[in-house]
Amino acid sequence: MRALLRCRASEFEHGSPFLDGFRTIVTTCRAVVLPHFGGPEVLQLRSDVDVPNLKPDEVLVRARAVSINPLDTRMRSGYGSSIFEPLLPVILGRDISGEVAAVGSSVRSVSVGEEVFGALHPTAVRGTYADYAILSADELSAKPGSFTHVEASAIPFAALTAWRALKSTARIKEGQRVLVIGGGGAVGYAAVQISVASGCHVATTCGSQSIDKLLAAGAEQAVDYTTEGIEFTLKGKFDAVLDTIGVPDTERIGIHLLNRGGHYMTLQGEAASLTDRYGLVLGLPIATSILLQKQLQYRCSHGIEYWWTYMRADSEGLDEIRRLCEAGKLKIPVEKTFPITQVREAHEAKDKNTIPGKVVLELD
Repeated sequence: MRALLRCRASEFEHGSPFLDGFRTIVTTCRAVVLPHFGGPEVLQLRSDVDVPNLKPDEVLVRARAVSINPLDTRMRSGYGSSIFEPLLPVILGRDISGEVAAVGSSVRSVSVGEEVFGALHPTAVRGTYADYAILSADELSAKPGSFTHVEASAIPFAALTAWRALKSTARIKEGQRVLVIGGGGAVGYAAVQISVASGCHVATTCGSQSIDKLLAAGAEQAVDYTTEGIEFTLKGKFDAVLDTIGVPDTERIGIHLLNRGGHYMTLQGEAASLTDRYGLVLGLPIATSILLQKQLQYRCSHGIEYWWTYMRADSEGLDEIRRLCEAGKLKIPVEKTFPITQVREAHEAKDKNTIPGKVVLELD
């Protein structure tokens, strides 16, 4: 889609980037750019980053809030370098909440001026740390009406990651037992709430500071992994295990606690680390071979299904996540906000874990 009116983002600092019903595309805007891998100090807030023309299925979103995910800080430090290094500089960020500024010619699901939230795929190069972000229509949904932009921006990436594992892969259903290893983080907390909303019996592991929060969210058992032996404290077997920690010990415990026919899903698949180590040509086949070997091994030895799980766009899933938010069944608390101009300080706080909870960047 070509711009009907070309302009700089700064010209619309106090208003919407469309006039008299015309759909427009800004040509440049502020964005946080990653020119090379490193610590928070490498992040650059630039005022004149290009905004590409929209493809037919794309949406231009005026960002109001974007949350910081662990993937952002890991990417900044070099995770996924085999994919992203040839593409530098890139823009970080996956989550977004804001208003639709323009739509591609084939988009019908959202309209200009509508408040939306959503998340980009993990491999997206032009992220959401920008005044204007571009997402495909199936990566967006109407923002939960009762949520602020800050609250809404904390939801999509974490909730969709949990949704894919639990609803798309394990296909959990009412009455089943679900174990979330690492329920204190955003993905784990979302997983507990999604499982409870699905009518499942949920147990989780976490640090002592998260126990009350997880029990209040509907978990029937929350085990402090720092003081209790997980496999001796958890009661019974489970139909699905989502492991957000993904170290050898939690994998062993999770698989041991599964019923035959159950699903073990880990967020810590080896595809990215192996492609970083060996390159795409060798790394991806090695990762695929390791995954297939593990799947065959655990299917034969334990009768269970083994998966590496990642976030992906799911328009139906995002719509259901929105409905859960509006029904008061899903929320991820935001611990602190920073203006986008303080993105380095925000990343530093996450690196040092001085703010363990969710951090959101606000854009004026």
